[in-house]
Amino acid sequence: MADLNYTEDNIRSLDWREHIRMRPGMYIGKLGDGKSKDDGIYILIKEILDNSIDEFVMGNGKKIEIKTTEDGKIQIRDYGRGIPLGKVIDCVSKINTGGKYDSKAFKKSVGLNGVGTKAVNALSTYFEVYSVREGQKKVARFSKGVLTEDHEITMTSERNGTYTEFEPDPNIFKNYSFNPEYIEEQLWNYAYLNAGLTIVFNGTKIRSDNGLRDLLTNQTNVDQLLYPIIHLKDDDIEMAISHCSAYGEEYYSFVNGQHTTQGGTHLMAFREALVATIRNFFNKNYDVRDIRTSVIAAISIKVEEPIFESQTKTKLGSTHMSPDGPTLKSFINDFLSNKLENFLYRNTEVAEIIHKKIKQSERERKEIAGIKTLAREKAKKANVHNKKLRDCKIHLSDTKKDLEERLKSTIFITEGDSASGSITQARDVRYQAIFSLRGKPLNCFGMSKKIVYQNEELNLLQHALKIEDGLDGLRYNQVVIASDADVDGMHIRLLILTFFLQFFPDLVREGHLYILETPLFRVRNKKETLYCYTEEERKLAIEKIGKNAEITRFKGLGEISPDEFENFINENIRLAPVHLNNKIKIEDLLTYYMGKNTMERQEFIIDNLRFELDEVEEDSEDIAPLVESMALTE
Repeated sequence: MADLNYTEDNIRSLDWREHIRMRPGMYIGKLGDGKSKDDGIYILIKEILDNSIDEFVMGNGKKIEIKTTEDGKIQIRDYGRGIPLGKVIDCVSKINTGGKYDSKAFKKSVGLNGVGTKAVNALSTYFEVYSVREGQKKVARFSKGVLTEDHEITMTSERNGTYTEFEPDPNIFKNYSFNPEYIEEQLWNYAYLNAGLTIVFNGTKIRSDNGLRDLLTNQTNVDQLLYPIIHLKDDDIEMAISHCSAYGEEYYSFVNGQHTTQGGTHLMAFREALVATIRNFFNKNYDVRDIRTSVIAAISIKVEEPIFESQTKTKLGSTHMSPDGPTLKSFINDFLSNKLENFLYRNTEVAEIIHKKIKQSERERKEIAGIKTLAREKAKKANVHNKKLRDCKIHLSDTKKDLEERLKSTIFITEGDSASGSITQARDVRYQAIFSLRGKPLNCFGMSKKIVYQNEELNLLQHALKIEDGLDGLRYNQVVIASDADVDGMHIRLLILTFFLQFFPDLVREGHLYILETPLFRVRNKKETLYCYTEEERKLAIEKIGKNAEITRFKGLGEISPDEFENFINENIRLAPVHLNNKIKIEDLLTYYMGKNTMERQEFIIDNLRFELDEVEEDSEDIAPLVESMALTE
């Protein structure tokens, strides 16, 4: 039956500000509070910086200054040409307005749609912009995209360029704070891709003179590379390649200066071209896995009018270098087959090392082939009556399902039946799976991948995730370690982290691994219940509810009832992403925390151990047993 109440009055036209503020995810991805490096507040910074980078690429301005203020503002100053003074307001507040539609001026720019800066403006409670051109200055200020101050053009002695300052709207970005490490990592990527550019972040100088070679040098210990980094460059393309002793594949891909964290057509083309070139050079049809295992590489290309799969530009969708140009696949393949083959012919020692690495990988793969077959059979049999895995209905690998639904797929790795029982009863069976560990998993630091197939617990875990042959078949977008917040729980967390970092570092680098934050206390009275994750939150809760509040200390996940758990893993879930910044070397990290240097770790723990004195129980005077249990990992 027709809805007679559906009339012309139901039809609305939103102006650009309303639309951005109502649907911010369309423009900056997820909102977040700054704990994750892909949260929206970092996208806001990127949108402003992209304009400054484009100026540098066009040969204008060799320095960019960026500062964070104590009150949560970001200040960015470049020394490019400056926005034409008569168009300053239009460029930051009129949708689809900008200088990048003229392909002659910005032929291979990141942002071509004239949206990014306007989105920052609309999503900020305070937004200031000024431009300096040839001794003249134009200033304008906005709030939530609405012009609040329009200053006349004045004379100035400042250098040419553009200044932008903004404060994200706290009503949209709840309880946000900027993590300087995430910003610095973002800025280093800009530096690697723009050799010779100087970025000054809160007084610290960030600069690269060797491009992607510097990126790989800083991302790993050079001593652990099997051969010196191969650095190849040409018009519109740059690559850096090496192999290391770690498992997995490690890639850094960029398009027009944009870090494509989710890869795309260019990365797919590179991986295929690398295999084809190596096979052709050695004139042997080596297995793809043997060629690419342990590879560490970076690729940057410049594409005319790039097509990305979202406004946040994290995955390239273009198939051609330009509307009328060659395909990405043929362009990258031609570049590698020419440049890399020539390099290998001229550097026979490097070619021999690569050849040995491939054959070593081939031997190892064949050695454990029988073990893998038995392990797969055991895993398949276990799946029929697998008490360890309580699966969900929708998976990341279900390509026929909607992407938004697939990204919700989560697996909780729990310790023991009591914890998994509570989560199982409270979970959303559509998206949330449970994998139960039995006791403490093996410390697999320094072991070969053979041990994964021989150890039933670890084999079943990798089989549940479907990551044996890489992340292409990963079944869950979020892999969540859900251990107790006590010494044993922390130890189990370390052991699981070691497993992933040792054998599947890609899972961590690509942002799939998380730690479940569960409440330590429940503070309640007859009218209100508050859950507290820290000692500070507990004190604030008592102040709010009153000193007569009932306080419960949760010692383990199994003590939390299913009804309470439903709040923690659905509406109000707190997940801490496991993030590896540019300064962290996995080999060094694992050696320190999981190696044989027990006394060194124990001294570190003693030096950094803190107690809330009013909470220490009478029988906790002797902390030696606690320190020992935390320090020992064998």
